[in-house]
Amino acid sequence: MSTNSTGVAVIGAGMAGKAHAAAYRTAPTLYDSILPPVRLVSIADVYEPAARAAAVRFGYERHDTSWRAVVEASDVDVVSVVVANSLHQEIVEAALAAGKHVLCEKPLSDTIESAQAMADAANQAATIARIGFTFRRAPGIAYLRELVQSGVLGTVFHVGARYWTDYATNPRAAMSWRFRGGPGTGALADIGSHVSYLMEFLGGDIVSVGGGRFSTVITERPLPLGAVSGHGSTDVSDVYEPVENDDYATFNLTYANGGAGTVEVSRVAQGHPNALMLEVFGANGSAKWNQERPSEIHLYLNEGPSAQRGYRRVLLGSDHPYIAGAAPIDMQSVGFGQNEGFVFQARAFLEEVAGIPEADSLPRNASFDEGVHNMLLLDAVTRSAAQGGASITIED
Repeated sequence: MSTNSTGVAVIGAGMAGKAHAAAYRTAPTLYDSILPPVRLVSIADVYEPAARAAAVRFGYERHDTSWRAVVEASDVDVVSVVVANSLHQEIVEAALAAGKHVLCEKPLSDTIESAQAMADAANQAATIARIGFTFRRAPGIAYLRELVQSGVLGTVFHVGARYWTDYATNPRAAMSWRFRGGPGTGALADIGSHVSYLMEFLGGDIVSVGGGRFSTVITERPLPLGAVSGHGSTDVSDVYEPVENDDYATFNLTYANGGAGTVEVSRVAQGHPNALMLEVFGANGSAKWNQERPSEIHLYLNEGPSAQRGYRRVLLGSDHPYIAGAAPIDMQSVGFGQNEGFVFQARAFLEEVAGIPEADSLPRNASFDEGVHNMLLLDAVTRSAAQGGASITIED
């Protein structure tokens, strides 16, 4: 592997795979030019047309149809693994054994045992392994965290989160791996893994969950006639298979400081293609952020006469996390959204791989151990739902 440049490859050319591929292309253009040269080497996918199209679109040198080709390639230093959860372990362990740095999509794997094995491999590897919880890079969410950690909002009383999507509302949407795997592997794992991580990112350690409830409202789906990529559509047959996991999930939680929280996630929320909403309530005030309006937050503080109090709209700009130096125009009210989170994530990973000190870098990506913790939290929610909403203690 090269010592004066960084060769990058992405395994998976679906929706999130393209986000990773595009992010590596853009990441070196952010902030100061302190990274070694980045070489965009390969995009791999078993569906060759998708691999080829993504490689051409994002300027990668080649495409492959086997992840093993990427793992064995001497010109690849960094690998993003962006495929079905059940495939993560084999690919990640092989990449680490081959001396690659690995950025893996969330959730870490499809079982806790598999995730723990991956974490063990990462802890023994000479290279860096990280998991991508992209939403922590949203400037608005990062600013909510600053408001909590700086004490502006005071002690956190409770946090509310909803992640509503509608990608699965069509009953003729093709069966894919997203609809298989049993309770807790559907909406909870897909989008709930984002939210559960953010609940701790904002409110601190979670000690227990309860009130778990799942619902599957579309109980069967037709088999596809073509390849299924991301949340995209394809022609389907008249043969149906049962949906094995959850379209909707909800639970509540208790923080170590005694605070509380509620979470609600859905993949069948008509009219909300991608609506993540977070609201933090503290002793001194509250703040909220909505993915549908990502360039602003709303902030309420217990200041001034009561007749003048109320939420105020704060437009995000160069005084807020990530923005200054991250865009050609980095001033307030110039829009940005979820795609930029992948760029900040890639930049942070490339900085860590390059050996840039953490004090001079973006905040590091989450470790595989944190990925395991997130899966233990989701498993506790699944057990709560199986036990009629019982309270389950989180035990790492």
